[in-house]
Amino acid sequence: MDPRQEKLEADFASLCIELDNYLEDCYEGVFNRHPNRPHRGSGANPSFDGTFSTTAAFTLGYGSEHGRGYLINIDVRTLDRVSPDLMEEIKNRAFVFTQSKLPVIFPDRKLELVRDGGLLKIIGDFSLGDV
Repeated sequence: MDPRQEKLEADFASLCIELDNYLEDCYEGVFNRHPNRPHRGSGANPSFDGTFSTTAAFTLGYGSEHGRGYLINIDVRTLDRVSPDLMEEIKNRAFVFTQSKLPVIFPDRKLELVRDGGLLKIIGDFSLGDV
């Protein structure tokens, strides 16, 4: 893989780790962690432990009004019922947090965070520069 692509993917992983930690802090004690998940901080990656799992996945965006981009997936790993209103609150907090981190983690890119249906999506310049 091209080192520039590796860097881009590593930056998205870093963003997801920060978002995961932020959500864990915001909602500590609100949910019972799924019994099959390790305690927060005991996994190899924050998306593998605790109550939240956040990941970024590239999509070509077929059928999307915003086209291609990176979807930010937010999963609450619990057996508790998570109401639609609470899930919307979580997504809104995640939106504000992620939007504030884009210029910090990706200072040389023109990226924008949008709501694409019920999903958060980062769109913009994912180019790797000149070949």
